Amino acid sequence: MSTTLDLVPVQDLALALDLGVPRSTAAGWLGTPPPEVVTHKVLDATTSELTHEVLSLRRRLRGVSALARVLVVALRVGRVNLSQRSLSPEARCSLVRAVERARSALSLRTLLIVLALPASSFHAWAREDARCRADAGETCLRRAPNQLTPEEERTIREMVTSADYRHVPISRLALLAQRLGKVFASTSTWYRLVRERGWRRPRLRVHPLSPKVGLCTSRPNEAWHVDVTLIRLLDGTKLYLHGVVDNFSRKILAWSLAARLEAATCAAVLRDAIATAGDVKPEQLVVDGGSENYANPVDELVAEHLLRRLRAQSTELRFSNSPIEAFWSSLKHQWLYDNHLDTEATVRKLVAFFVHSHNSDLPHSAFSGQTPDEMYLGTGTHVPHDLAAARATARAARLAANRDRTCATCPRSRDPAADDPAA
Repeated sequence: MSTTLDLVPVQDLALALDLGVPRSTAAGWLGTPPPEVVTHKVLDATTSELTHEVLSLRRRLRGVSALARVLVVALRVGRVNLSQRSLSPEARCSLVRAVERARSALSLRTLLIVLALPASSFHAWAREDARCRADAGETCLRRAPNQLTPEEERTIREMVTSADYRHVPISRLALLAQRLGKVFASTSTWYRLVRERGWRRPRLRVHPLSPKVGLCTSRPNEAWHVDVTLIRLLDGTKLYLHGVVDNFSRKILAWSLAARLEAATCAAVLRDAIATAGDVKPEQLVVDGGSENYANPVDELVAEHLLRRLRAQSTELRFSNSPIEAFWSSLKHQWLYDNHLDTEATVRKLVAFFVHSHNSDLPHSAFSGQTPDEMYLGTGTHVPHDLAAARATARAARLAANRDRTCATCPRSRDPAADDPAA
């Protein structure tokens, strides 16, 4: 390419603005290094064209050579489908390093398109390669002389993954390694290495897990849950709240607040629950291991009404006492702890309000919108159907309103009065 002008770069933004060049364009020109230009000052026209072509071919040759090296590595590692993680860790590291070397001539996007490799997979493999280099001791120890040596890291890995130390927590394992004279590193360093390297302790639980499925009943008064919880006033005074909940409906049948933990209070709450149930007696009475559930007053009540008392999470019943415990958690954290618990009368008033709201007003998420009272009495069977119909009507109204407001191309029926500004 030939020209008859001598191009002299002038780093002056004002001159470009005077000539009508937009500011952003001029700023981009000033921030971009000038390209290689061949003029008549050095060569004649024919030589200039040849030199420019040689430079262009050299750039293309560097790109093709880099791409060829990457493809050779891809074929060498047994490329089947790089989008799947079917390559070995060594093959992935080799491919990542070949791509990194080729990035001096080609962009990463171009290389990934040619290899049909997702960017997420490449970056994940690059992180694996970095960990491999760190494990192999390829980091510069002269620039970071305080870091652990490869031998120390291998010792930490052996102790973390060894079955001989599987019962030792990481914090104590770090100190034990110092006592044994193996590795002198802080606990935070041990935790960091375990997290970054992905080391796993050789632990396999053999003991049966705690039950995850709770007791499920099919009708009211089939099983009751009895429990007591502790409430502290602002001055430190302890109050004991006893309660009985029906498993099927989650209805609080009875509750009582007392200043002392006594079996007589537990028996009184059970009598109130039996009076609420009427002639129907519960088939199962689920309790925990508290002493208040096994004293004489409760024993006499169980014998009098022929109740079947079962202890949760024991040989008698593998299920937990979770329904009543879940209610205690909601009562405390969603209501009581948001108020000043100064006296017993205040707590009694707050508990009465929450129990009434829980039973009569608040629908339970497991009952498709029914309240515990409706589930217990069987008066809310129509609620799920009514709510489903109301949701469908609301969705149709929402769809019509949104289409009428935003979709100008769809046919719609509008009230002419809506377009009248005077309306």
